[in-house]
Amino acid sequence: MNKISRILENVLNIIMVSALALMVILVFGNVILRYFFNSGITWSEEMSRYLFVWLTFFGAIGAYKNKEHLGVDLVVRRLPRGAKKFVNVISDLIILYILYLILDGSWKMTLMNMDSVTPAIGMSLSLVYGTGILVGVSMGVITLHNLYRILFNKVTDEELNPVSESEEILSMHAASIEKEEIQG
Repeated sequence: MNKISRILENVLNIIMVSALALMVILVFGNVILRYFFNSGITWSEEMSRYLFVWLTFFGAIGAYKNKEHLGVDLVVRRLPRGAKKFVNVISDLIILYILYLILDGSWKMTLMNMDSVTPAIGMSLSLVYGTGILVGVSMGVITLHNLYRILFNKVTDEELNPVSESEEILSMHAASIEKEEIQG
C-alpha cells in the first residue's frame, strides 16, 4: 500500500510541476509577445486559468494526504488517546459527507457541460468540472484509509493530531529527501 501511495504521490507531484511550468511558460511567453511584438497567444490566458484550477485541486489532494492543511488543534492535542480517536472519527465522517457533496455537485456539473466547450481552446468544460470528481474520490479514499487505521488501532498518538506543525512538515520533508537520496 505504501509503494502505491508513493507512486501516486509522485505522479501527482509531476502533474502539478508540469501544470505550473506550462502556466509560467504560457503567461511569460504571452507577456513577451505582447510587449515586444504586439501580438499574443489567444488561448494562453484561458489555458493558464484552467491549469491554475487543476493545480489548486491537485495541490489540495497532496496537502490533505500529508496533513498540511490549516487547522486548529489546540484542544485535540490535549485530549487523551480515546477522545482523540473519537474526535478524528467524527471529523473524518464530516469530511466524507462534504466530499460526497463535492463529488455529487461535480458529477452533475460535468454531465451538464459534456457538450460545452471553452471559447478559445475548444476543450470540453467537463474536463474542468471533472476535477472535483477526482478530488472527491481521491480525498475520500485517503479519508477511508485514515478511518480504517483509526478504528483498527493502526495509528500512533502523533498521527491522531489532525494537522502537522510547520516545523514538523519541514523536518518530515527533509527526512524524506535524505531517505530518497540514500536509496537512489
